[in-house]
Amino acid sequence: MITIENTNEYFQIVGGTRLTGEVQIHGAKNSALKLMAASLLAVGETTIQNVPDIADVHIMEELLTRLGCKCSYNSETLIMKIDVPKTPGHRADYDLVRKMRASINVLGPLVTRVGEVEVALPGGDAIGSRGIDFHIKGLIDLGAKARSEHGYVIATAPNGLQGANIALDFPSVGATENIMTAAVLANGITKIDNAAREPDVVDLGEFLISMGAKIEGLGTPIITITGVKELKPTTHSTLSDRIVAGTWAFAAVMTQGDITIKGGRAEHLEVPLDKLVAAGAIITTTSDGFRVRMNKQPIATDVATLPYPGFPTDLQPFIITMNSIAKGDSIVTENVFEGRFMFISELQRLGAQIQIDGHHASVTGKEQLSGAPVVATDIRAGASLVLAGLVSEGTTTVEAAYHVDRGYPGFVEALVNLGANVTRHS
Repeated sequence: MITIENTNEYFQIVGGTRLTGEVQIHGAKNSALKLMAASLLAVGETTIQNVPDIADVHIMEELLTRLGCKCSYNSETLIMKIDVPKTPGHRADYDLVRKMRASINVLGPLVTRVGEVEVALPGGDAIGSRGIDFHIKGLIDLGAKARSEHGYVIATAPNGLQGANIALDFPSVGATENIMTAAVLANGITKIDNAAREPDVVDLGEFLISMGAKIEGLGTPIITITGVKELKPTTHSTLSDRIVAGTWAFAAVMTQGDITIKGGRAEHLEVPLDKLVAAGAIITTTSDGFRVRMNKQPIATDVATLPYPGFPTDLQPFIITMNSIAKGDSIVTENVFEGRFMFISELQRLGAQIQIDGHHASVTGKEQLSGAPVVATDIRAGASLVLAGLVSEGTTTVEAAYHVDRGYPGFVEALVNLGANVTRHS
């Protein structure tokens, strides 16, 4: 089992290795956590397959246990079983919620099933302000009394929820998910306009449908939910992690390698893979994934992050890192989370030539970076700094390895299998 207690552990990377071989992509972190939270909607045992063995999964497992569920996880089969009581608890305390933003996803299921919920304001990655105003407004539109008070989101709906037309100012993934999970047991029809379209949202919707929910429009900007009286436990397999798959695709390009990404779904990464092709990569689909090959220095590529199906903000650190060792100049624009640029100061310690102007990063590429000690500031920044170490001269250490544990199962083992000189120390 992976935990995040060892905060002193760090990665040590010796640069200069070309990565070759295969990696297997397991279930998506951003989906599995939401499926686990949504299991609260039905009394009895729900089984979720292909759940990655990462720290965040075990934090969510502990949160559900505190709410009265009986959870069991098999790290070999990647199966999570969650037995939900008739009346779960309704309070998610700060000590867990501060570690993982996805804890906020118990908000919708608990307010619609129990009629009350208190969830500490979420923590997680330091990538910028990610307010929960859209979540609260959505629940109020459904008839709940909801507010933020003393560090908690408090919502009550003693008489149940009522379907409503809800227009989101921004296609927030978390707000879309909380409104969906609240609306499935509401009385009447709910329409979410400007809904998030991410594959993880679609996966959650399909999970809810398998529980007996009535949902239309998944993957489109308008989702329609017709409330039902109750849902039943289900068995569902988590979709594969597109961000982890994208990480390995960038790893192949940066190290001028050749990686077959088994279980990766290229159709969920159309824009990032197009950018890698523009950088010079050769990408081909396989029977169970796709293959990324690179045999030259990448060509610098401009990009702007956008909600799905645009370029994902979670892959922004990787394209900045790639551009830092690419041929030419580039501009990367961050339109989703302003704090995503925090890691750039660490990348600059490795010799990257990057200037920040508001939400634009101007990158001047060079052939190679130079090894140095750096610190991970979030999950994706940590992984991208490890990849930066692979294309740096000498030795790089990346502190705060626990960040990477939150999103990448067996990260060091996978790198070593691909030929990298990477070790983990405490």
